[in-house]
Amino acid sequence: MPMSESYYDRLSPVLKKVVDHFGTPFHIYDETGIRETGQQLIDAFSRVNGFREFYAVKALPNPKILEIMKTMGFGFDCSSIPELVLSRQAGGRGDDIMFTSNNTSMDEFTAAVGNGGCILNIDDITLISKIPKMPERICFRYNPGSRRTGNSIIGNPAESKYGISHDQLLDTYRAAIDRGARHFGLHAMLASNELNHEYMVETTRMLLDLVKFITGDLGIQFEFINIGGGLGIPYKPEDKPLDIRAMAEEITDLYTQFEKANGYVPKFYMESGRYMTGPHGVLVTKAINRKDIYRKYIGVDTCMAALMRPGIYGAYHHITVLGKNNDKNTTVADVVGSLCENNDKFAIQRPLPEINEGDILLIQDTGAHGHAMGFNYNGRLRPRELLFRTDGSVELIRREETISDYFATLNFEKDVLAPS
Repeated sequence: MPMSESYYDRLSPVLKKVVDHFGTPFHIYDETGIRETGQQLIDAFSRVNGFREFYAVKALPNPKILEIMKTMGFGFDCSSIPELVLSRQAGGRGDDIMFTSNNTSMDEFTAAVGNGGCILNIDDITLISKIPKMPERICFRYNPGSRRTGNSIIGNPAESKYGISHDQLLDTYRAAIDRGARHFGLHAMLASNELNHEYMVETTRMLLDLVKFITGDLGIQFEFINIGGGLGIPYKPEDKPLDIRAMAEEITDLYTQFEKANGYVPKFYMESGRYMTGPHGVLVTKAINRKDIYRKYIGVDTCMAALMRPGIYGAYHHITVLGKNNDKNTTVADVVGSLCENNDKFAIQRPLPEINEGDILLIQDTGAHGHAMGFNYNGRLRPRELLFRTDGSVELIRREETISDYFATLNFEKDVLAPS
């Protein structure tokens, strides 16, 4: 199953007590699994110069999760002011934070360069003149145009709103130099949930080739390259996991060759979110209805407000039923929420064990882009988040939303403009 056996073996014996104490639904994250994945990254890339992971805050923007990342020595990749605030509250300062934004506002630039600053990662040549004060360290996001991508989520780079085109590269760095930049990075984000490690190796090769090209023309050295995120996880039982060790070995070889030819190598950064926390989260929900019409429906006590990936992407999330033989699938059903939308389904015609009202379902791999992508359509409220600590305790790390939260933005002072 996609959920690690270790996590399932530790969680399943205590899950009924957790449900009785906290109630359903909830996301629950595995600290042990997150730390193990982080250490695997560190070990795999130990021979690559200056390796550092900048956790993509958008994947799971919870302070307790960011604290874990900070203790592992990781930085934070942010794209909004609230994400900057969260990262700084977790102890991120200066070079600990990569601000990778697009269509960036002046307020966002001001927040990014203030309060200790960060590494600005800019994706538009026209934004250079809008930065209030050009920092000495600057990075630019590259869009290569037509290039194979692993899936439909990221799309064809030539049709993507992100990044600087190839014909703008030299002018972009020239403009930054003219405004006072002295230390440089180069970034690309060209995949999402990619399970073929060769794609990430080729992204690294492309960036190193571009470093040589830009250096040859402008005479600048690069402090780092950032291959972005996009490292995938095996959502389906038949998916093969990303071979992180093979990826690291091939990238290490590229770095060795680059150093021999150029006398130095830039540091190596990435910004994994899903890979770090995705497999280590589970949405726990209770079956509350069973409906048999033209097909069978299992209704649960949550909806796509808690996990929208299946509804908007058609994404697969594996489902197990607590206490049932999950190798014995005797029924085929849609697992559905209560939203007034027909795509509010966690599974469609999925073979499952026989499910009765009151059964506990584990919707797996929700540790990234689960709670974070939630919404309030239909007045639905997002569930609580829990952290399964390494000592076996379970900690509430975000309470559930309430009706008072939903109406909070309707509490304001009257403000009426009557244009003449």
